[in-house]
Amino acid sequence: MTGMLAGIIGGTGQMGRFFARVFEAAGWETIVSGTKTSLTNRDVAEMADLVMVSVPIHVTVGVIREVAGLLSEEQVFCDLTSLKVEPVRAMLESRAEVIGLHPMFGPGAVSLRGQTIVATPARCNPATLEGLLSVFRDQGAAITLSTPEGHDRMMAVIQGLTHFGTLAKAEAIRRTGADVGETLTFTSPVYRIEMGFVGRLLAQDAGLYGDILRMNPAVPEVLAAFEEAVRTLREIVESGDSERFQAFFTENAAHYASFLRTATEETDDLINHVVNR
Repeated sequence: MTGMLAGIIGGTGQMGRFFARVFEAAGWETIVSGTKTSLTNRDVAEMADLVMVSVPIHVTVGVIREVAGLLSEEQVFCDLTSLKVEPVRAMLESRAEVIGLHPMFGPGAVSLRGQTIVATPARCNPATLEGLLSVFRDQGAAITLSTPEGHDRMMAVIQGLTHFGTLAKAEAIRRTGADVGETLTFTSPVYRIEMGFVGRLLAQDAGLYGDILRMNPAVPEVLAAFEEAVRTLREIVESGDSERFQAFFTENAAHYASFLRTATEETDDLINHVVNR
């Protein structure tokens, strides 16, 4: 798929600009619309071969519905949001081919090399899907195929639980009254890395993380499991029962057995990088 015109609604934002560069590197022409562009969302929807929506989660479905009726069967309709069920359902109201996309990285990425993009094709020819995904693969991305429902369930763990846990850790440390700077004078490499993720999240847009946690209907079930896990582990720790702790630890080690060696090797590299930087 070369010589095509990609139109990115929200293309003046960081992620929109990133994907404009991706398409241009693949030999596509690009047009974008944003709050301060001469082109409107309607213009992009009517002109582009591929129309990509790259706007905040809470307005994605509304923007999709704004332009869905303008697209023809010859166009491809995509979105980049962190949720898939509702955006894909809205895109299916158009006549276009529909492929949901979720880049599993932030707009600060240097390139697609080593990054993952989840694709949820909903209505498209195999050749259309392969042509689009080859744009990303050729620049080093790994592609994971899923359904919108499967994607959202997985994101409740990968994003919802991860971000919730990071925010909960930040709040717990704040409640102890511990001074962040002082803790870092006592730090271990692992604590430094953990605090890095806390600081990284808190330096970004609260709205994004709020949308990820609030708008994915699969998140509450995962958070309930997390709450129960914390309750169970706390009860074991406070009981002083070493055998129960060993059983808890062993059961979890068995669940993650296939990943333990890789995890150790990767985090050894990370620790060495942090220590020696």
